[in-house]
Amino acid sequence: MRIVDRFRTQQKPCFGFEFFPAKTPKAQENLDRTVEKLTALAPDFVTVTFGAGGSTREGSRQLAARLKQEKGLEVIAYFAGYGLGPPEISEALGGYSEHGVENILVVRGDPPRDPAFRPHAESMVYASDLLEYIRPRYAFCLGAAGYPEGHLQAESPDRDADFLKRKVDLGAEYIITNYFYDNRYFFDYVERCRARGVTVPILPGVMPILNLKLAESIAATCGASIPEPVRTKLAAIPEEDKKASADFGIELGERQCRELLAAGVPGILFYTMDRWESVSEIVNRLRAGGLL
Repeated sequence: MRIVDRFRTQQKPCFGFEFFPAKTPKAQENLDRTVEKLTALAPDFVTVTFGAGGSTREGSRQLAARLKQEKGLEVIAYFAGYGLGPPEISEALGGYSEHGVENILVVRGDPPRDPAFRPHAESMVYASDLLEYIRPRYAFCLGAAGYPEGHLQAESPDRDADFLKRKVDLGAEYIITNYFYDNRYFFDYVERCRARGVTVPILPGVMPILNLKLAESIAATCGASIPEPVRTKLAAIPEEDKKASADFGIELGERQCRELLAAGVPGILFYTMDRWESVSEIVNRLRAGGLL
């Protein structure tokens, strides 16, 4: 199913979970448990990440196929094309197509950390370049990433919105945003995009906080900020009290989602970090309130 049709026509807002391929046997056990717990909640879609430089290409494809074929889920497969040439792009996208994946989220991706990595001579610099290449060649329902606080490399929020408009002009049919902890960033971002004529669905990303140390580490790499009131409250929780930190993250995530849903968002993507406890609690609370 073209996921954009579900975003636009479903009576209740959609929700989905992000998974990433496991790299170790222990991580695989955790992923398997998380998949079982979260798919039992009957999400409208799931997303599968794609490692920098194609580093998880086979694992991403296998996970997408498993979720699609064994679990019967609608899958949005990330495709991070940084450093990949046309043959590698065709191989990766052809593999997804063979497994029945119809939806692709096109992102540039981060440069691999491996100092030996060398990008293909014909690799594409930006996500917009990838969209321009993929759109006339494949029938996927294509999406793109959005950055409510601005991409780390963007000159300004306005220029970032300009680039988002270009992605839509080149074939992106929906936008899924990076996570944030202050909903004003999302609402301002949507306003900037709509002012530029962007009419496609824009779904916010929500990532429950587990603890301050982890939140700071992730935020430093992806361009999301931690509001000072949130940081202060987390810092007051003893580091060893993991439950208290997770409970705080659940309360914050629930409040965020309630406000976003009240504002009429078409859906929410939960960034799970391959963990199920916090996101499942938030979804169950929202369902109990008739919001999902």
